[in-house]
Amino acid sequence: MAEITAQAVKELRDLTNLPMMEVKRALTEAQGDQKRAIEILKESNKKVSIKRAENATSEGLIRTAVSADGARAAMVEIQCESAPVAKADDFVFLADQCLKQLLAGPGASTPEELLAQSAPDRPGTTLASLLEEVVGKIREKMVVARVLRVEGPAGAYTHHDGKTGVLFRAGGDNKVAPVLRDVAMHVAALKPLVTQPEELPASEVAAERTRLTAEAAASGKPANIVEKIVEGRMKTYYAEQGVLAFQLFAKDDSKTVNQALAESGLKAVGFTRWILGN
Repeated sequence: MAEITAQAVKELRDLTNLPMMEVKRALTEAQGDQKRAIEILKESNKKVSIKRAENATSEGLIRTAVSADGARAAMVEIQCESAPVAKADDFVFLADQCLKQLLAGPGASTPEELLAQSAPDRPGTTLASLLEEVVGKIREKMVVARVLRVEGPAGAYTHHDGKTGVLFRAGGDNKVAPVLRDVAMHVAALKPLVTQPEELPASEVAAERTRLTAEAAASGKPANIVEKIVEGRMKTYYAEQGVLAFQLFAKDDSKTVNQALAESGLKAVGFTRWILGN
């Protein structure tokens, strides 16, 4: 009987994206002949698509969560090939297991690092093995595309279609304030570009301040009044330039995001907004 090497199994698995044991069984039956093994796999399952690794994964889910104590928040993006699969119970379970482990486990900076860890609700099974299992059931390419965990205070929001996710980070001691999620939702809806004015190009900000100062000074008002006028108009400028802190709060446009956060002793620090596949 021909020896079935680990490399041969890996090569056939990469071609078919099928579970390792199924690939090894086919190679054993084919006595190591890869072409024959592929035919065996095709015969045993008409849904097998060779070179599935090249298929586009334009569908999927973004999941977010915050720990009960507000100490951290996490976000994962899991991609697949078709919209129906993104709603399948097994696929959703896989996404939620990845998110749960990322949030409560030691953390991970890459998908590969996360996949090497255990599935929280499947003792003795790694997330990589769970991914392989789900791929074997559904016969479609799946990819853990991105992972992110941040320290609290933080808010998280996922749009109802699962294709937009936001993690918002704040400064302060109040880690469970409801406004944190509200601001994450605001970020998803209003799409700010930066968090604070300091992130805008300094030269452009300086030029706008100079223009507004000259315009206000032309009115003949005292210098202290001119300064107040300019400061007020700069806040409007910041909002127009997509600065989160100065945008009118989506949930209550009688105040800015800055003001809404300040009511809970918080300040905007940063945000991450993901769009599925982008």
